[in-house]
Amino acid sequence: MSGSSPAQGVPRGRWSQSWPWLWLLLALAAVAPWLGLYPVLGMRIMCFALLACAFNLLAGYGGLISFGHAAMFGGAGYIVGQALVQWHLPTPLGVLLGVGFAAGVGLVMGLVSVRRSGIYFSMITLALAQIVYFYFLQASFTGGEDGLQGIPRGTLLGLSLQPDRVLYEVVLCAFALSWWFMRRINRSPFGQILRAARENEPRLVSLGYHAARYKLGVFVLSAVFAGLAGALKALVMGFETLDDVHWATSGLVILMTLVGGLGTDLGPVLGALIITVLEDKIGLISRSLVHLTGIAWFAHLSDSVGTVIGGIFVLCVLLFRRGIIGEIAARLAPRRSTD
Repeated sequence: MSGSSPAQGVPRGRWSQSWPWLWLLLALAAVAPWLGLYPVLGMRIMCFALLACAFNLLAGYGGLISFGHAAMFGGAGYIVGQALVQWHLPTPLGVLLGVGFAAGVGLVMGLVSVRRSGIYFSMITLALAQIVYFYFLQASFTGGEDGLQGIPRGTLLGLSLQPDRVLYEVVLCAFALSWWFMRRINRSPFGQILRAARENEPRLVSLGYHAARYKLGVFVLSAVFAGLAGALKALVMGFETLDDVHWATSGLVILMTLVGGLGTDLGPVLGALIITVLEDKIGLISRSLVHLTGIAWFAHLSDSVGTVIGGIFVLCVLLFRRGIIGEIAARLAPRRSTD
């Protein structure tokens, strides 16, 4: 293990060549609201992309498929809402409380589940997430099925977060730093041990490593980033509902990650972009298809978003077994090896 590369077998020079493209993408994202992107849609995409990256940290690198990330995501949103609406705390402190709650839920969930694997691990996380869901369903401060409304954005270092474009840049900074940090985790010795546990845990244990501790560590880290995503989304939307804490949100984020590419850096981001835009713009897309093709049937797509997303997932399974980014990387790898 000591002789393996922390960069997952990818030469450092290749990654250094990718940085200009990453800076270009970041610059485009920063100016996107001034180029016509609706800031709230952009922020929703980044929040779900951060949640997908958090899941990818656990599943793509640690090999642990969790159905419990909605508990951290939605739970953090509720805690932020309570802190800002009822306790009148500053926005940064409210976000920290939400992230702390997510970390606590992740710690408890991890302690119970990390010694299991496969379907048993997934079902334990699902069961614990449902406990969290029913707690927020019955808690008095959450508003039940009506949700927690009127969450203020507040200020950050004296800067008002009320303007959409200002909050957009703050969310972009939080997302970019989180993505970079998770990428560094993957390429660190800690990430090496996680991949070793995913590939051959008995061998790792025989070498003297406590695999369960590393799994618990990555579970908590993943919960922290999931909580940050949920806290930011609550600020963006100004409300929090039970949809975010329901297990279906965990399934949606799994779908985002698989579509984009499990175990890749940009795959969860691309998957979140595709799914979120489809959910938000399916009506516009269906009308455009009717106009372009003259087929009236496309108008019904706006009433069946789940069917469209399911169809995309089926196509990805058939045509992109590694996800979109994973397939592109796999097809470019032979060309690079011959250069």
